[in-house]
Parts: sequence; C-alpha cells; structure tokens
Amino acid sequence: MGRKDSVWSLGEGQPPEDLDKPIDTPPLSTLLIEKPQSGTVALGGDITFVAKVEAKDLLRKPTIKWFKGKWMDLASKTGKHLQLKETFDRFTKIHTFEMHIIKAKENYAGNYRCEVTYKDKFDSCSFDLEVKGLPKCSKIILAFIYSEGQEDAGELDFSGLLKHREPKQQDDTPEVDVWEILKNARPDEYEKIAFMYGITDLRGLLRRMKKIPKEEKKSEAFAKKLEPAYQVDKGGKIRLVVDLADPTVDLKWYKNGQEIRPTPKYIFEHKGTQRIMVINNCTMNDDAAYSVAAGDEKCTTELFVKELPVKIVKGIEPVKTTVNERIELECEVSEEGAQVKWMKNGVEVPTGVRSRYRVKCEGTKHFLVIDDASREDSGTYSIMATGGTSEAHVQVDLKPLKIYQDLQNMTVMLGQPIKMHCEIYPGNVPGRWYRNGQLIQPNDHINIIHRNKVHRLEIETSSLHDAGDYTFVPEGYSQSLSAKIHIIDALFSADPPRVHLDSLNFPDNTVIIVAGNKLRLEIPISGEPAPRVVWMKGERVRLCGNIPDPPDAPLVPVVGGDWCSMTWEAPKYDGGSPILGKHCLLPHDTKKKQSSRWMRLNFDLIKETSFEPKKMIEGVPYEVRVFAVNAIGVSKPSDPSKAFIPLAVTSEPTMLVVDDVTDTTVTVKWRPPETIGAAGLDGYLVEYCIEGTDDWVVSNKELTEKTKYTITGLTPGSKILVRVKAINAAGASAPRTLQHSILVKEVVEPPKIRVPRHLKQTYTRRVGEAVNLVVPFLGKPRPKVTWLKEGKPIEPSHVSIRNTDCDSIIFIRKAERSHSGKYEMTVQVENHVDTAIIDIQIVDLPEPPQCVTIEDVWGGNVALVWTPPKDNGNAPITGYTIQKADKKTMEWYTCIEHYHRTCITITELVVGNEYFFRIFSENMCGLSETATQTKKSALIVKEGMQVKTPEYSDHDFKEAPKFTQPLINTFAIAGYNTTLNCSVRANPRPKVIWMKNKITILDDPRYRMFSNQGVCTLEIRKPSPYDGGLYTCKAINDLGEAQVDCKLEVKGQCEPGSEFSVPSFADVPI
Repeated sequence: MGRKDSVWSLGEGQPPEDLDKPIDTPPLSTLLIEKPQSGTVALGGDITFVAKVEAKDLLRKPTIKWFKGKWMDLASKTGKHLQLKETFDRFTKIHTFEMHIIKAKENYAGNYRCEVTYKDKFDSCSFDLEVKGLPKCSKIILAFIYSEGQEDAGELDFSGLLKHREPKQQDDTPEVDVWEILKNARPDEYEKIAFMYGITDLRGLLRRMKKIPKEEKKSEAFAKKLEPAYQVDKGGKIRLVVDLADPTVDLKWYKNGQEIRPTPKYIFEHKGTQRIMVINNCTMNDDAAYSVAAGDEKCTTELFVKELPVKIVKGIEPVKTTVNERIELECEVSEEGAQVKWMKNGVEVPTGVRSRYRVKCEGTKHFLVIDDASREDSGTYSIMATGGTSEAHVQVDLKPLKIYQDLQNMTVMLGQPIKMHCEIYPGNVPGRWYRNGQLIQPNDHINIIHRNKVHRLEIETSSLHDAGDYTFVPEGYSQSLSAKIHIIDALFSADPPRVHLDSLNFPDNTVIIVAGNKLRLEIPISGEPAPRVVWMKGERVRLCGNIPDPPDAPLVPVVGGDWCSMTWEAPKYDGGSPILGKHCLLPHDTKKKQSSRWMRLNFDLIKETSFEPKKMIEGVPYEVRVFAVNAIGVSKPSDPSKAFIPLAVTSEPTMLVVDDVTDTTVTVKWRPPETIGAAGLDGYLVEYCIEGTDDWVVSNKELTEKTKYTITGLTPGSKILVRVKAINAAGASAPRTLQHSILVKEVVEPPKIRVPRHLKQTYTRRVGEAVNLVVPFLGKPRPKVTWLKEGKPIEPSHVSIRNTDCDSIIFIRKAERSHSGKYEMTVQVENHVDTAIIDIQIVDLPEPPQCVTIEDVWGGNVALVWTPPKDNGNAPITGYTIQKADKKTMEWYTCIEHYHRTCITITELVVGNEYFFRIFSENMCGLSETATQTKKSALIVKEGMQVKTPEYSDHDFKEAPKFTQPLINTFAIAGYNTTLNCSVRANPRPKVIWMKNKITILDDPRYRMFSNQGVCTLEIRKPSPYDGGLYTCKAINDLGEAQVDCKLEVKGQCEPGSEFSVPSFADVPI
C-alpha cells in the first residue's frame, strides 16, 4: 500500500498544509515571456520543456528552479535521464532555460513546476507530463532515489520502495499533516519524525520552516508590556510602566526573581489601567532584571544604571614633613563610595596587608596614610577618579640633628681599653666612624655599637696606632662629632723634663762630622710643663731663651669654595730667639667653634705671614689659629679667627638663546647652571650692553628665579649683547654671554593656519550639541584674525569667537540648523594673508516621506511608491523603513529596513487580509519621528474571485446604566459575614456607589466593595443588629444613572431551644 502524498520526499516549495490545494497561476507574468507547456510522451521517448525570460531590465542572470510535484528540486537529479540547459541571446537579450527528459519511464508522469526569481521579483508556472502506457489503477507515490556511483544515477526508480511490501490492502488511516507535527515538535525529535514518515529532504524542510514568520501571541493580561531595556543615571529616578488589559488582575513586581515590596525606594502607582513602579535614587545594586506578573502572564525587562563620572571636589595638598612622622593625604570626591586609585610617581600605590600605605574612606573623603614616613616616601602623589585627577608633592626631610652628648678627648695609657660614645637625636640615624680621615670598619680589635640614640666605639687593647683624631658622621647630615685620642707610653709618662739622646743612635752620644759641613741636631725632650732648653758647649752657654709670644688672631680676607686666604702679624716677643716659622691649625669640629679640638694644616714651618688652607668642606663653619716657633719651642696658640664658611659660586648658566624679538623688547631663555654649591641659587641677573661698548646695564633690579626674561625699553634698530649671571650667597657666577649681537627689530613671520586634520573634512554635529573648535596658527607680530560665514560677518550673539596669539576658538553652546555653513577664517600680518575654510554641518532627524501610494496589487504582492521627504535633516537620506499593518489589528510590523530606493514590492502577503503601509525616513541621526501612511488599504484577494466588502455603519454601544439583576432582601446572623450582590450593564463603565439608609458608605473598614465584569458586591464583615437597614446600589455614567434597593435585617445568634421567627419589615423605614 503506498503512502500519502503529504509524507514523501520534501524539498523547497510550498508548505505542507497547502499540499492538497490547487496551485494558483498568476494571470500576469512579470518575468516569464514563454512558459513551459504541458506535454505527452510515449514510454521510452524524449521530451523538452522550454522557459524564456527577457533580460532588458535585468542587471544579472535570473535564478530558475525546476520542481517535480510540489517539493522535489530537480537540480540534484540531473544525469542519464534528466538534463538542464540554459542559453542567452545577446541580440534579443533573452535567457532560454530547457529541461530535457530522456527515455521517459512510467513513473516520470506527474505535475512539474518552474520558478524564476530576480531580486524582489518572482514568477512561476506549472505544467503536466503524461507518459503513455501508465496504468490508471497504479497510484504510487513518486519519488526520486539518488543512486550515487551507479550507472543509472538520476533515474526515477521505485523498485526499492516496492521490495518486501505486504500485499496491497485498503488503507483507511487518515492523512497525517507532517508540517504541523514538525512545527509543534522539539528540535531533537526532527530526525525521528522524518524517519517515521519517510521524509528524505529534512534540511530543505527546516530551511522552509525558518522562513515562516512567527506569529506573536497577543497578550491577554497586558495591553502594553515593559520595554526590553531601560537606562538611568546613577542617583536618578526611573519609572517602569505597564498597561493592563484587565485592571482587576493581581499584579506583582520582581527583581532578579525576588518579589519587591513597597518601600520609600520602590513606590507603586495606579493610573487607570496603568501600573507604575518608581525606583528612586538608583544605585549599581539596582542594575538587574525586573519582571512583572499579571495572573499567569509575565513580562520582563532589564535596567542598566549608568555610573556618572566621579569628580574631584577638593584636591590633595602638598606636604612637607620629616622622617618618622605621619603623613595623611586627603581628597574629597563628588560621590560617596566611589572607586579611586592612588598613584606615586605614576605607579599605583600598593595597599595590601604588608604595605606601608593605608587607604581609608569616610563618606566622600578619601585618605592615604603613611604612619612612619621615610625619605623614600618623597615624590609626587596623585589620586585618579573617573572624572578627574589631583596631584601634590610630598617632601620628607631629615629631622634636625640634636647632640645630647658630644665625643670627649681622651688620653689613654698604652694597652688600656678605649671607649668613645656620643648621644644624638633622632636615634634611628646610623653613622660612620673615621680616624684621621680613614673609614673605620668593625673587626676583632674594634667594636662599633648603635643602640637607639647612643653610638659607641670600643677598643679592648689600645696601641700607638689607635691615637689620632676620631670623627663620627651621622648618615644624611653634614654635621659631625670629633674627638682626639692620645696614647701615652708608660716609659715616657714622667713629668720631669727629660732629654732623649737615645734617639740619635750615635755611639757614646758622640757625633763625628767633617769640618765645613752643616750640622743639625734634633733631640727630643719631654716633660710637663714644657721645659726650658739651654744649649752649652763645655761650660759656656751657646743658646738660651724662651718660647715666643703667640701671634694675634689671624684674619681671613678671602673665602672660596674649599679654600680661604689667612694672614697674621708676627708676635711682639720672639722669646729671645729668632722666629723659625709658624704652624697653622683649624678646628676639626665644624659645629663647636670654641672647641679645643684642632687639626694641623702645615707640617713644614711657614716663614711668611700668610697661608691658604685647601680641601675645606663647603658649607661648614671654620676657625683658624697660628703658633709661633723659635729654637726654644712653640708658642701658645693665637686667638681663633672669626668664624667663616667656605662657599662657592655656581657655574655659569647654560644654553642661553634668544626666544623672541620685537621692536622694543628682547626675550631670552636659558638653563640652570650645571653645578650649584652649598650656597644654593638665589636667582639670576640679566645684563645687556649696546654693541661696541662695555657699559653693561642691569635689566632686572630684583633677581628673577625664572629661566626666561624679557628686556624692555630698548631702542628700535639697535644691536645689543646679553649676558646672564647666577647669583647666590657666595656672589655672582661667571656670566654666560650670547655669541652674537641681537638686532632689536621684530621679524615678520608670514601667517600660516594649521587646520587640524578632523576639520579638513565636513565637521558634523547634531542639533543641541556643543561646537568647540580650536584652530591654531602662526605669524609675527600678532596676526589679525577675522571670521566670515558665507561671506558675511558672524553675529557674536549666535557664535562666540576668542582669539589668542597662537589660536582662534569658535564656540557654539547649543548648535542649531542655522549654524550650518562654510566658515572662512582669515589671518593677516601686514600684507601677508592666509585663509582657511571650515565646513560645519548641523544635522537633525529627517521628516517622513511626503506621499506614499499603492501603485499596484497582484497576487500576494503590493507595489509601493513614495517621494523623498521635503526636509532631510541637513543630511543625506541613508534609507527607509517600511512597515505593514493588518486592518483588523493595526499592529505594525517591519517589512524591510535601510531600503535605499523610493519604490518597493512587498511580497508574501496573506490572502484575504487588508493592509496599510507606512514608511519612515532615515539619515545619520536616525529614523524620522513620524511616518507617512498610505491613505488607502491594499486588499489581498484570491485570484479569480472578487469580494465585495459590504459597508456597515459602526454600532453605538453606549448606553445608560441598567441593572440586569437587582438586590434581594436578605437576613443575616450577627457575627457572620454577609454579601449583597447585583449586576449592572452600562457603556462607558459606570461609577458604582453603595448607600445605607440613603447615606453613602465611605472608607468604612466594616464594608468591602467589589466590581468585576459588571457584578457589584458589597461585603459586610461580622454584622451586628445595628447594620440592618435599607441598602442602595447606584450606578452613574455620562448617559444617566440607575439604582436598586434591598432590606437587610441582622438577627442575634439562636440559643439552644429557642424558636426562630421570621422578622417583619413593617417597621423598616422606606
């Protein structure tokens, strides 16, 4: 038994539900000029079907498809018995398409179809093939079986389908609609259904299903649902609105699946059928998915909260402090809880658990705290927010050095321990020890200790090498502490005077010398105090005297960077022996000038009364003193000189160049000196002189700290030389002079407009946006700038223009269409002129097309024609959006977007429906605010039938209130709820009022009133006898009013054994 036609091989074609319907042929062909005709062929014969398409109006070859039956595409079945051919005649411009059937078989008979498509045009034709000799009683499903790799590939062979079949029986099974089964099935069931019903072209069927537009199910609960998404600024307010079809349905709002309750943040409002949820003070937590449920239906949306840029309200301030102090940088931003980033020298500050930096936030204030500052914390700190940055410099200096206990001079016996210590503040400052200028390293002999404020140097066993001048230098400070260690040998520690002849190394203390040679004897002596020395030859005294008087305090007339020049007078008394020379000493301790710790400067005696000490430390205060020496000994020291500090002038400034020249001024600039000593840099002195003279004139009476200076008041045409000196406490540095003279005359530089790259093209902005253009230019002297718009001066009230020495700014606070045009900028210097043109285009939304008409209606197609909009928004029209709406529902659906032409054919319209069309214009700003709609509708009628639509006048459904069910007199038991019911019909919907004894019931918690679909209900909660009386229900609308009454009597609860009597209404007032 063969299967039904609706279940065998499916391909591209019409859907299965139309399988049994006759194929309609359009009366007028739009593409085919010659259609294939039905034909008859003998069994085993050949036949050809021909279709022709005229290509005069076609830009490319049309697409043609041949089908057998209603679904099977013959393009994949070509082979031994089927061939497809196409040719093109260049003279007649006609495409010819042929289908050859070779050696026809019985199963080749049937209905065939030819389809031709070109862009939005479509044409088709059906024809039949009859094969003579085909038995009429044979009713077998025709199908193509593709035998890949076989000789008879492409044959129409049903032998495989007829194998292993049961005897032919009558099939009473009703026809199955596979199309509906597939549409309602899950995707994972498609293959199972195809196998069950013998579908061989499942992919073609699925492609066809995708092309079918899905019908949107109309909501029964919502007349208008939520938008797909909403956006609100952080801190702002948003309203979510839905329109209910049934205002009595229960409504619930959800946020991420959690029900929302009314709070000051979430406010619910009712306006007619609208239900509104207002979200106040939106935060980032409100960025979520929201849904509203009305009965069994639900609609969802998403809310996006846009975070506004965080601005710096109060920036951080510079900090200058010392080490070990607490640093707190404070900044205030515009929003609480904002995320900020702290940076140091452009690198993000680490704020982990082990970091030295702590970050805290108090409302809108943010703090960066460094509890124990060090010199490494110096630098530029900045805070970055989304709306700005702020930075400040932090400088951490050393604390002033305080000496609580200084080093003391010590005299130690040879072999005894040496313990030196000092106490300074701050206590955590390390230091270095020096002996006679050499760094001391700790070893087995020397131990160096640092505990808090105390620094110690300990030597267990002293030796003669340990004697000398000791210095302790705190790290980072220029100050130092000094002391002298004197080692005394036990052999030479006696106080009486003693002559040490053993040092001569002469046998028997006898000196032998050749006559005529010079003899010099140096014999060491000791004793405290210094003994008097007498030389004798035999019994005769050869030399006798005393030590000289000390010289007067020396003078220091000249001080350099690391040297000074000192002079003194000879002592008034030479001690009876000529002065052999002098020793110069200066203090070793640079802080305590009155200290007795001195350092010897010269080891050879000086016979002159002047000396220049070298290798002094710049910036350290010094004092000097002098000793006089004769043959007897050394005098006492002179009084110290006045304290002086060696200071050096800086090196000369560098890179002195001319920056600008005018008719009366010259501007020069330079770089700071390469070397700046301890005296620092106080400023610069600028001098100039006329060329050919040496009369240098000081231009700035007060020192300038800047490295740029303008000399004013010059004579035009003169030539000058300029030099700059750096000044500090030590004096003026060597001058830096320009190599060539400067002619005081402004150089004319022709103007040149530097138009930015983005302004070389049309500058486009939307209506309402700000326009701020900066156009730089060159030229000297200051050019004259003028602006013209379309050859006319610009009105300052519309456009603001500000000119500087190097640029011109054009500003429009709120752009309008009238601001569009070509702006001409002219820059003039004397006779030199440069111009530039800037094209500004202010665009807006376009107007809709002027007129939309229905040009033609045929089959399921409608041809539309329209004219472009009158106003394109000052921008080219980039396309059109065409929408259609069924006259029954008037719900608009988009047919095509971004369409460029002004005519279109809308296809695949449903037969029997009547459509309206509307079109939006589109430019770079978007779609037009409104659309132009067709005045007439297009009725899609079935071919061959003319439907005359009768005209009906709209029925007026308005009527005054009328009660269809009145109130009924009721008895109630006290303490049990009771209800009064009635029904009313009215249009428009009436206002229902309940009254008791002719008094309106308002806001009484004992009564609940309901109205649903015209049924009015009054519920009385736990009534008492007092609630008995006459109740009235009144309905009022614009057309009139109506009312019904009933009586209610409330009886007390019946006690056991009592009789219940029916009450009388005679006493109830009416």
